[in-house]
Amino acid sequence: MSNAFLKGTLVLTIGGAIVKVTGALNWMILSRVLSAEGIGIYQLAFPIYVLAFTVSSAGFPVAISIVTAEKLANNDFKGAKRVFTVSLSVMAITGLIMSLLMYFGAGWLIDTHFVRDARAYHSLIALAPAVFFVTLLSSFRGYFQGWQFMTPTAVSQIVEQLVRVVTMIAFASMLLPQGLEYAAAGATFGAAPGAVFALGVLLAYYWQLKKRYREKLKDQVAYAVQETKRSIIRRIVKLSIPVSLAQMLLPVVAILDLLIVPLRLEAAGFSVERATELYGYLTGMALPLVNMATILTASLALSLVPAISEAAALGDRQMSYQRVATAMRISNLITIPACIGLSILATPVSQIFYGAPEAGTTVAVMVIGIFFLGMQQVSTGILQGLSHTSIPLVNMVISLLVKVLINWILVALPWWGIVGAAWGTVADYAVAAILNIYFVKRYTGFSIDLVETGKMLVAGVAMGGVIYTAFGLLSAGGVFIATAVAIVAGSLVYGVVLILTGGLVEQDIRILPYIGQWLAEFLQRRKWLKK
Repeated sequence: MSNAFLKGTLVLTIGGAIVKVTGALNWMILSRVLSAEGIGIYQLAFPIYVLAFTVSSAGFPVAISIVTAEKLANNDFKGAKRVFTVSLSVMAITGLIMSLLMYFGAGWLIDTHFVRDARAYHSLIALAPAVFFVTLLSSFRGYFQGWQFMTPTAVSQIVEQLVRVVTMIAFASMLLPQGLEYAAAGATFGAAPGAVFALGVLLAYYWQLKKRYREKLKDQVAYAVQETKRSIIRRIVKLSIPVSLAQMLLPVVAILDLLIVPLRLEAAGFSVERATELYGYLTGMALPLVNMATILTASLALSLVPAISEAAALGDRQMSYQRVATAMRISNLITIPACIGLSILATPVSQIFYGAPEAGTTVAVMVIGIFFLGMQQVSTGILQGLSHTSIPLVNMVISLLVKVLINWILVALPWWGIVGAAWGTVADYAVAAILNIYFVKRYTGFSIDLVETGKMLVAGVAMGGVIYTAFGLLSAGGVFIATAVAIVAGSLVYGVVLILTGGLVEQDIRILPYIGQWLAEFLQRRKWLKK
């Protein structure tokens, strides 16, 4: 089995980690330049930009990657190129329209008090050009992903973030003497240069790809019936709309949490100030940790889309099954220890990252969702690759209703409070994951191997015992050192127990990109690994 999608996953994971770390450093510096008030002005404009970008492009990259992968699976290189040129034209138009609407509508947003602080006007104007360029970026990234060539996406994301960070800080500092609203606008403008430089990177990769396959394009016999532009657009739109709606659900979930959780905390008897503090534990501390722990599974899901599309286009059910099984196994190998380890270390991790050990109780519950979120992400990628893009959307809506019901009931109970909201989020992920898995089994025949998962769970529990013991013994010497040593010791035990129980075998190592063959042979020579 080709492990191209695993190489893509590794590349995207590394790129995503670099982007997140760079972004965190950026906020640390920018918050000192702009102060909390300036950051607030920035945040008033940024959601409008996200909405404009979502409307203009969300869902299109996934749809482009699906259709491109199908064409390439049948060696239709001209068809793949045609899909890209048509989709790029459409997205250029939608991006330009949304960019102009944001530019000329900025005054209306201020006048109607949709954006309540008039100082955000300049930030809205500064963000408008970025909508156009980021929309173009999405088209290129979707095309490269269809080729299962993830390096351009990862490199362009890193370049975009680095340029964005430098320009944000530079313009904010330069314009600060003119006033806080101008400094905030300078920071928001950084999105445009970042997108332009990233687009330049993708153009360079595009010309390399075009040069590499020029002969195949020239020699390919023209298909008897060439797909029309209208049919290509219709197919892409049909695939992209459910993905777009699913992405739009994410801010809806955040808004519902904002409306329900503080309200029900107050109903439980907490003051407004305390309710706001507890809400911050949930959304500002626990949720980012969950998202950080699932960088790999998010990357895996993105790589799976074209890989599954390729297998489906070839009618190779065995290839589909193998790729699904490999992806699910990798997801479980990562998310099971992550949720166990973070749950045990919730309080010290909250103290190290946020200086708020009291958030530990909420974090300890919330991180249980890492396992289910990873499964949801991977299964969503599988279903999208099979062109069933509407199924994950419907399942997300069902799981959201479950979350709202649990939040409404549990958060208002004083003995549950914010922990009830954490359980509501875990239930949200779990319901969506279980529903997705049902449909994955229906369309691929894959079902989770309970014996193999049980071995991972045993290894995870052993790891948890070591982490708990090590931290307890070393905590007197400092929280950071105790946490770091506990994580290293626990990780080693997890790997050893997996090998001893047969939960990790030679094939698992060999499929690892770049180092798999060498590592498997190294472990085999020492008889530490079963075939």
